[in-house]
Amino acid sequence: MKDMREEFADTLLEVGKKDENLVVMVGDISHFRLLDFAKACQGRYYNIGICEPTIVNMAAGLSMLGFYPVVHTIAPFIVERSYEQIKLDFCYQELGVNIITVGSAFDYSTLGCTHHCYVDFALLKPLPDTQIFFPASPIELITLFKQTYNNGKVSYFRIPRLSHDFIFSKEQLISGKGIKVTKGNDLTIVVTGPQLKTALDASELLKKFGFDAEIIYMHTIKPFDQKLILESVKNTKKVIVIEEHSMYGGMGDEVLRITKDLAGIKYSFIAIPDIFVRDYGSYADICELLGFTVDNIVQKVKSELF
Repeated sequence: MKDMREEFADTLLEVGKKDENLVVMVGDISHFRLLDFAKACQGRYYNIGICEPTIVNMAAGLSMLGFYPVVHTIAPFIVERSYEQIKLDFCYQELGVNIITVGSAFDYSTLGCTHHCYVDFALLKPLPDTQIFFPASPIELITLFKQTYNNGKVSYFRIPRLSHDFIFSKEQLISGKGIKVTKGNDLTIVVTGPQLKTALDASELLKKFGFDAEIIYMHTIKPFDQKLILESVKNTKKVIVIEEHSMYGGMGDEVLRITKDLAGIKYSFIAIPDIFVRDYGSYADICELLGFTVDNIVQKVKSELF
């Protein structure tokens, strides 16, 4: 299986050959991966350098001319550094763009919190005409990008370094729709990104304790599939939300809002707490530190939901 960034480059090349309005702009990253696109789609690939607000400004101009810009760099540099430009140049002007990031929340685990991005969903969700995707397998990225790249909205794709390795079909992948990965009656696990693998492993261990978990996977953060969540939680009465995002403004808030009128619901959450992650190490090290582990999921289910 290709890694996510390789699939990203191949997808841009495929779409760019067919659609001459696709333009790619990068912030001094991914050059070697995008060489084929630059050669095949001459005049439609630009390295703007480490000038993220400028990239957004330029992309807005291209969008006004009828192009479909792709802006690509590391998550905190484009979302946090260029937030005002995204808000005013695209959302206020009602223009479309594809912001495709790498680094996820803490994928750059050896570079420290300057390269981390914990609040991208929370920042972008309130802006009108935004869509937010967290595709954690190549097929998700391919399918969701092709469905949305030219729809005139601000489409944000957070690409993680690792995949969850679960195989979805194209027919399962619809923008704005979650996926019921497993059926269960005892509790609902709502999960996004690579942590689907952790959730699946935890559900197998939970079976040994007599707990039947229903796993809901969310590749789209906005629009959020309210119906799927409501139906599952209404049945199980217990829900744990697992997300590589700040405890503020992510899926946990969405699940609470959706289920607020249901009586007798028990909740548990695994997210990034109200801290900067100051530790350095591997991605697995940071997951262990923050509780994105099978053992922690099982412990929280047993202690907080039952």
